Amino acid sequence: MSPGKQASESDAAPPMAAGARLEKMRRRVRLSRLALFTAIAAGPVALGVAVASGPPTVAAAPSDKPAAVHSAAAAADPAGYAQVFVDAWLHSSADDANSAQARLAQSLAPDVDLPDPVASAQPKPAAVTAVRSAQRGDGEWAVTVAAQYADGRLRYFVVPMTANASGALFAVTGAPGVVAGPARAEVPKSSYGVTVPEGDLSSAVGEFLAAYLTGAGEVDRYLAPGVRMSAVSPAPYTTVSVQQVSAVEEAEAGQVPADGTKVRVLAQVEARDSGGRWPLGYELTLTARSGRWEVAALESGTAQDGGAR
Repeated sequence: MSPGKQASESDAAPPMAAGARLEKMRRRVRLSRLALFTAIAAGPVALGVAVASGPPTVAAAPSDKPAAVHSAAAAADPAGYAQVFVDAWLHSSADDANSAQARLAQSLAPDVDLPDPVASAQPKPAAVTAVRSAQRGDGEWAVTVAAQYADGRLRYFVVPMTANASGALFAVTGAPGVVAGPARAEVPKSSYGVTVPEGDLSSAVGEFLAAYLTGAGEVDRYLAPGVRMSAVSPAPYTTVSVQQVSAVEEAEAGQVPADGTKVRVLAQVEARDSGGRWPLGYELTLTARSGRWEVAALESGTAQDGGAR
């Protein structure tokens, strides 16, 4: 066979292959139509089967309309950015615009003027913390920042902010304003309405917290089977004494009841170290087993159920 003939046959192969594929697709369409018409004649059930078992779906052409993408980043909270700005702004002065704090404040908010405190002004804040963020509109935020001073004063500033569409970039859009602090929320009535007298339950709570906070004994011996928990390390206190134990209203707070009985308690304790006395509170769940109370959960989330200890 001559090279020219081989080249001719090679050039002709693709059209033949394409034609075969096209003919195969036409046969599939004809068979699908036939199956569909037959199913219509047979009834609704057969029609459902025919539709479900039809030929593979051909991917639709890409649409010109972009798909909506919902990203968690779009709701990013600018509280940290506002906190850094207010801290730098309060520690800066227009008389010293080249100081590190002034340069930082101007880099975060170039259009916001620096304060101009007098030489005898009160000390700068010891701590600045963002306490509330409110989204006003699309990309617009108002962040409330608290400035705490060493003399006990507490001043609140609201900072107008904006965020870009992705929630990755923030900017301060105006000078901070001094506002009243957030109102104190009403404290609901505690569910721990039953005072637990001295006895097995309060003793179990005291022994567990002493081991947990002072290292006085192994924590594991006070835990229910399947509960894992580690003592605070290094032990922060030298002594821990129980001041009061309260239980939920429906709980039995007397002697140890039948195995499996659970009780939720709130323990008010007094911890001491070389630095002084510290009043602390702990919510615990205890369960009865073999005539003793065992800790099943510590509400701080450090107790884990399941698995061998």
